[in-house]
Amino acid sequence: MKTDIEIAREATPLNISDIASKCGISEDFVENYGKYKAKISLKFLDENAKKGKLILVTAMTPTPLGEGKTTISVGLTDSLRQIGKKAVSALREPSAGPVFGIKGGAAGGGYAQVIPMEDINLHFTGDIHAVGLANNLLAAIVDNHIYQGNKLGIDTKRITWRRCLDVNDRQLRNIISGLRGTTNGVPREDGFDITVASEIMAILCLANGIEDLKLRLSKIIVGYNYEGLPVYAGDLKAQGAMTVILKDAINPNLVQTLEHTPVFIHGGPFANIAHGCNSVLATKMALQVSDYTVTEAGFASDLGAEKFFDIKCRKSGLVPSCVVVVATIRSLKYHGGVKKEDLKEENVSAMVKGIPNLKRHISNIKEVFGVPCVATLNKFDFDTEKEIETLLDECKKEGIEIYISDSWKLGGKGAVELAKAVVESCEKENHFRFSYEDSMTIREKIEAVAKKIYHADGVDFDQLALKNISQAEKFGFGNLPVCIAKTQYSFSDDPLLLNAPDGFKIKVRDIKVCSGAGFIAIYTGNVMTMPGLPKVPAAENIDLTADGVVKGLF
Repeated sequence: MKTDIEIAREATPLNISDIASKCGISEDFVENYGKYKAKISLKFLDENAKKGKLILVTAMTPTPLGEGKTTISVGLTDSLRQIGKKAVSALREPSAGPVFGIKGGAAGGGYAQVIPMEDINLHFTGDIHAVGLANNLLAAIVDNHIYQGNKLGIDTKRITWRRCLDVNDRQLRNIISGLRGTTNGVPREDGFDITVASEIMAILCLANGIEDLKLRLSKIIVGYNYEGLPVYAGDLKAQGAMTVILKDAINPNLVQTLEHTPVFIHGGPFANIAHGCNSVLATKMALQVSDYTVTEAGFASDLGAEKFFDIKCRKSGLVPSCVVVVATIRSLKYHGGVKKEDLKEENVSAMVKGIPNLKRHISNIKEVFGVPCVATLNKFDFDTEKEIETLLDECKKEGIEIYISDSWKLGGKGAVELAKAVVESCEKENHFRFSYEDSMTIREKIEAVAKKIYHADGVDFDQLALKNISQAEKFGFGNLPVCIAKTQYSFSDDPLLLNAPDGFKIKVRDIKVCSGAGFIAIYTGNVMTMPGLPKVPAAENIDLTADGVVKGLF
């Protein structure tokens, strides 16, 4: 069986100028990064242009192996073009964290992937590096201001701005910086987040243009002064230089699928610890050049889709026409009690036991958010006919509309029935709504998500969380939406509580005001903003041959 990277290498991509031309984008707006990738100028965006329909791909609660949402997103977009629809994708950029950690790549798979796959999974056009540079410049400016006399009176024990790095590195979660004498700064507790969890990544993905980007950067809270008042990046006059660093990164990237379908890839926040969606600008650009735009939100619907609706749609005015929930038989078996190492073995009864998880995700989309929804089975070679037939029968009994996708093996031809169903669903009655209102308190918003989306009995707040919630509302941030950081492996905040649990509470240990991004980050359970590498990182299998060929990306 060929690997993803082998399949990608056999492709004959079109020049990126030809892909842009397919979208009606003239060369005046295209900045080539080699032959097969480009940035598209924001000058191309026309807010008054006709917009296509927006389709969101999300999933049931995943296994640690991932369930293939990007593969489905790419395959569905190719399939829509197979049935004669003008369709494009708008996806996130992969982080080096999972590329070198567990997944080994995140540009789709098999014959439903985006190319140039190696570039996309590695440095691409440098957007994530730019985010990290802007983040760390602000951190350096904060510490330099303190070293140079601290005119703003920043309390070194209440600095909230952390440094970042786009590598899973648990060693850097908590550190002491500024050691070895006064010439090396002021010693203090410090730490690193992974770059894709940086507020600057969220800002890049939610900004509506350069001026909005600069304004948002100026609103970043870096810490608090000795009087307990917030200190902003604008107080340090950092926003101008940060905007300069991000001036190219804010332009969406254009690439293509193996079938030459246009794909905008831009921005890469994680969904378990950030808001998990590609940029608003790339989504709007995709909607401008298509009748159907397929986008994706990270992890399952309780994370990516909830944040897509309650944060991205709320901030941008975007309205989804249809949602596709990805299911896999291995995930159903996982939630039915099968251990990870046994998921390739046939187990029909365990698979049936896991269906309540899928059913809950679909119900949330339809009943809470009011959006038409279909499910798709991402088919794997180790799925048995008995498992597939049983799943289809059980879904029919439950009233779940589900279609098989075999895009990994067949590309666009593998999801034609799904594409037809999506087109029909896009025309159905749509009652899109948020899961909470702006006017609710921060606690009420958290409780609304916990009860409506996670199906928790309620929320327990640590005293630190309550203190910081009170402070956030005192400073006028109570109207912001919430971005809940939570494990991706469960509806609860306990990764071991699988399937469709009830009788539990969510524990909120702390919150952080991300005033530049325009949301309140909520930290639950033991979720970390800097992941660690697994026992056997994917990096161990990645290599470069003497003739310059990358091996091990998949």
